[in-house]
Amino acid sequence: MASPLFSIDDLGLSFGAQDAKSTALLQHFSKQSPVAAIATASRLEVRPAPEMASFGIPQIDALTGGLPRGCLTEICGPESTGHTTVMLAALAAATRRQETCTLIDASDSFDPLSAAATGIDLKRLLWVRCGSPSRAMSQKRRPAASLQEWQRRRMEDPVEQALRTADLLLQSGGFGMVALDLAGVPVKMARRIPLTTWFRFRRAVENKPTILLVVGIQPCAESCASLSLKLSHPSSVFSRQQEILGSKEVPPSHAELFTGIEVHAEVLRSRCERKSVQSVGAFGSKTAWTA
Repeated sequence: MASPLFSIDDLGLSFGAQDAKSTALLQHFSKQSPVAAIATASRLEVRPAPEMASFGIPQIDALTGGLPRGCLTEICGPESTGHTTVMLAALAAATRRQETCTLIDASDSFDPLSAAATGIDLKRLLWVRCGSPSRAMSQKRRPAASLQEWQRRRMEDPVEQALRTADLLLQSGGFGMVALDLAGVPVKMARRIPLTTWFRFRRAVENKPTILLVVGIQPCAESCASLSLKLSHPSSVFSRQQEILGSKEVPPSHAELFTGIEVHAEVLRSRCERKSVQSVGAFGSKTAWTA
């Protein structure tokens, strides 16, 4: 057992003099030097701001300042609100910077042709497709499993595969961007991801030039995200068929052609700059028509 720093006998106190003992103790502690490591909160060093990279969309860059490197960025919003468009634009901007990127596709909904049309260099993109075995194979391996159990595993297995893949890639390093697409995953499955998983991902990407981008219907990373962006329902833009084709010989028609959408973005959380949240921006996306 370690010996004490001082004893009552060293102070020359008697057990009968309670007041004198208390006074002597206070005087003894007042002479001790304070701990040098203690500092007030106002004197703490400000954490350096992370390096920012472009989203590939000027309006989003003006709103958020860009994608922070070494941090977790989350983009959420209901279906058909443009989160896939923002993700593809960010991947295209990263490949234009000659960076190697990874897309972890939990719902197996990625379309390489559409990605190439947005400007993504597919030679610099690692596409990880997550999925479960076919129904026939599952029934062969587990003949006693019910259809309900198979359907439950079919939804859970891709999420588990996506998380394991993200953990492996983040630990290995060497990627400019790791995009985790959970937009096609049921909300209840995405909400079951433990918060400790997002803490581990944030620690894995910290102090690295990698951008971790998570896309989903609802926010899952919560406080682990350094930048959280929410996309709202867009406004669709339609034009007459005659206006699109640009020919007067086309007979008038009541049909309209979809030409683009207007997406509204809202910053829910930003630890990169001292700007107020709830700021809203908008950007448009147009369709590409071919003859």
